[in-house]
Amino acid sequence: MKPLQTPLMQHQVQTELGDVLLAANTQGLAGIWFIGQQHWPNTSGWLNAPQHPTLQKAAQQLHEYFGGQRTVFDVPLSPAWGTPFQRAVWQALQTVGFGHTVTYGDVARKMGNLKAVRAVGAAIGRNPWSVIVPCHRVVGANGSLTGYAGGLDRKKALLHLEAAHT
Repeated sequence: MKPLQTPLMQHQVQTELGDVLLAANTQGLAGIWFIGQQHWPNTSGWLNAPQHPTLQKAAQQLHEYFGGQRTVFDVPLSPAWGTPFQRAVWQALQTVGFGHTVTYGDVARKMGNLKAVRAVGAAIGRNPWSVIVPCHRVVGANGSLTGYAGGLDRKKALLHLEAAHT
């Protein structure tokens, strides 16, 4: 992954499911990744900025989410990666409500192309805003937990957390 705008500001934050790396630019939150997850970005040249307002807001909202006090994130997002198709998939994910799940086919259908299920799955796997853009709410056609760049244990824990607070 190569960001479109550099340098990005970064800050590492502890969560109940492990440390995450937050990244922001002047327009908003550029990404959030669990440390060591798949599709890890190249962070060379990023500046450590724990006091950056967007990073502080994202960290606060993550703590509220994990504490059962937040169901919707309103930190501004700034797409620094992705093709137009990937960005459209990530935007579609933002419509999946807290405590609900959809299938990969549902997302493809929402985008008007049921034949794009595999491409939708690949785009979801590249989602740069783990937790905030809820790719963890997408399940297999039979309801099974499949694919999550942060690991299936985290996906299961996120869904359990949301079920406990609905």
